[in-house]
Amino acid sequence: MPTNRELWNEAYDAAPLRDADFRTMSGIPVDAGYGPDDGEFPGVYPYTRGPYASMYRSKLWTMRMFAGFGTAEDTNWRFKEIIRAGGTGLSTAFDMPTLLGLDSDDEMALGEVGRCGVAIDTLADMQDLYAGIDLDEITTSMTINSPAAVILAMFVAQAELNGTPRSALGGTLQNDILKEYQAQKEFVFPPRHSMRLVRDTIDFTAAEMPRWHSISISGYHIREAGSTAVEELAFTLANGFAYVELALQTGLPVDTFAPRLSFFFNAHIDFFEEIAKYRAARRIWARWMKERYGAQNPKSMQLRFHCQTAGVSLTAQQPEVNIVRTAIEALAGVLGGAQSLHTNSMDEALALPTEKAARIALRTQQVIAHETNVAHVADPLGGSYFIESLTDEMERQAEELFAHLDELGDGSMLEGAIEGIEENWFQGKISDSAYELERLRNAGRAPMVGVTDFTEGNDDDQIDLLLISNEDEQRQRKRLDRVRQDRDQTAVDAALARVRTDAADPDVNLMPALIDAVKVYATLGEIMGSLESEFGRHVEVPVI
Repeated sequence: MPTNRELWNEAYDAAPLRDADFRTMSGIPVDAGYGPDDGEFPGVYPYTRGPYASMYRSKLWTMRMFAGFGTAEDTNWRFKEIIRAGGTGLSTAFDMPTLLGLDSDDEMALGEVGRCGVAIDTLADMQDLYAGIDLDEITTSMTINSPAAVILAMFVAQAELNGTPRSALGGTLQNDILKEYQAQKEFVFPPRHSMRLVRDTIDFTAAEMPRWHSISISGYHIREAGSTAVEELAFTLANGFAYVELALQTGLPVDTFAPRLSFFFNAHIDFFEEIAKYRAARRIWARWMKERYGAQNPKSMQLRFHCQTAGVSLTAQQPEVNIVRTAIEALAGVLGGAQSLHTNSMDEALALPTEKAARIALRTQQVIAHETNVAHVADPLGGSYFIESLTDEMERQAEELFAHLDELGDGSMLEGAIEGIEENWFQGKISDSAYELERLRNAGRAPMVGVTDFTEGNDDDQIDLLLISNEDEQRQRKRLDRVRQDRDQTAVDAALARVRTDAADPDVNLMPALIDAVKVYATLGEIMGSLESEFGRHVEVPVI
């Protein structure tokens, strides 16, 4: 039987390598991987040290910068600036009305249009958003959840109108509704109806979009809401197992959809804990997929993830210091083996990032990639007594949380996740952890530079900020009004009626009806309203 090193050597030798000089600055050659013959290696089950044998020796992580503000035309300009600056992937931020499935002229949208992301009301906006961008060459991520199926329908429709078939589209739909109830709170429909929409997108993309990741299972927002790193790890993977069981219930074999699942983690400031978190996540996912869910395709067992530096670690005081925090967090993501990375801009505690701040954030990744040489070796910290011990302990604690959810769901992680939401178990754990950190900070046991300590210079915080004006909101509302005037209302009414009919039948996949509706320029709010007429609206019971 071959050793792990022999298995790794075989996979590594088959991998194409990028054009780089794999030596230190002193000229010392470095190998792609280090360790005893019977130890763990990158690209070898259980993938603790990385999903691929060669890791960044073959391909650097995707530098996927997050952007979105104002109108679609405004964000299209920023996208093109990111590409010109060397960004290798796009990630779309939507404004709050879009995230909640509201049109820009909804009374609840007043004052929020375009403020924290781009406003998307109709297919016309989606066409403007990606105008002039080659979508079969660059991958696109979209951070959208409750209206994810509708936004995906718009994305597919605009690409096809521009001559790019859906089968050629590469990217990721966040589409992780469970963490909305647990942490981010941007939900619309009750959990079980929302999960039906997730199921339909998984089924649709598995059949028609082979390059598309149907879900980015997101721990980022769980951590931003106040969880510990262990809770972020455990809750994220538990949600992943729930989505696997959801897809299995539809009759899809696990190896037909699991390779297109991806993850989204926080890159926080506790450097070594973050690296151990990513390593533990890969090991747990591989073992559960193989042993519990019967996966046979290695790609179903290989956890791949995007990470973003921690928004909650940014400070409004001394914002330039955020560049330092972001660099350390980004380095943790790289040393942990991320497949793509977004670095936050120094001004994001105050406003949406300016072009200059976003460029510095991208340059931070480029320095790590091209100057530090950390990308020469896969899992360079593997074998560290501390890292290995911390990885094992995080795995152990995560398994304790899985056991509770498994019991709660009577042997089903899907039911356990939904029951945990309905019983406020997730919400309570996150709330308790957030309180504990705040207690420590108030007691002086968790210093934060510029906030609790080292505050000299706080009065000098004068930096340029990007401001979204009321005029931008008015422009978007006028744009929506023109679309409504120009469309065929009879066709819109018929399309919305079909959405309601299909929503009433749980056995029908909603994606074809949603694509037809957006093609006749039905608005996001109209489509979500049609779904709500069948699904109802979720109202959370507060944690007491």
